[in-house]
Amino acid sequence: MLSDTDLGALSLTLRLATITTLLLLLTGTPIAWWLARTRSWLKVPLGALVALPIVLPPSVLGFYLLLAMGPSGPIGHFTQALGIGMLPFTFWGLVLASTFYSLPFVVQPIQNAFEAMGERPLEVAATLRASPLDAFVSVVLPLAKPGFLTAIVLGFAHTVGEFGVVLMIGGNIPDKTRVVSVQIYDHVEALEYTQAHWLAAIMVGFAFAALLMLHVFHPTGRRKWRQ
Repeated sequence: MLSDTDLGALSLTLRLATITTLLLLLTGTPIAWWLARTRSWLKVPLGALVALPIVLPPSVLGFYLLLAMGPSGPIGHFTQALGIGMLPFTFWGLVLASTFYSLPFVVQPIQNAFEAMGERPLEVAATLRASPLDAFVSVVLPLAKPGFLTAIVLGFAHTVGEFGVVLMIGGNIPDKTRVVSVQIYDHVEALEYTQAHWLAAIMVGFAFAALLMLHVFHPTGRRKWRQ
């Protein structure tokens, strides 16, 4: 059965994934909108930069984020100037690292939804004298809803499954930075396979549910379920 330490790791993981997903929606939506609408030559390099965490080893990303958040890094200088202190080995350090690590899993589905929408809906909204903000809220967001739902599921699930980045940035501090993936690693290292099985089974079930939701949310998937 799950111990108090296991439950604490699960609670911390869900909290981390929830906050990270909300931050990703706030930051990823304008990035996706710009990438979908711009004709600038910067679109390709910036798009590649956003997608970099997909192919970059998590330990490499975690290492450079650790340097950036450290006392000599730009993020570290900024947080010290604000009186916040150092972010490494804190929960909010994990949030920042997770936001970078899961960014492409939120930006790309939303960007694809914006691009698939085309120009016609915005042109119609403009002829009806809708302001850019009104057109975005009333036209763009409803049409891009499947992309946002996909982004939420992928961003949340990817954050839950993190290991290398969170271990590099957060270490292994109970009730502060020890998430489920690190807790499973601790159980295996201590040869506590039964406890590891319990947590691993929960992760497998969550991953399956996330993939199932992706198929249900996707327009093609919804049509297949209705048939």
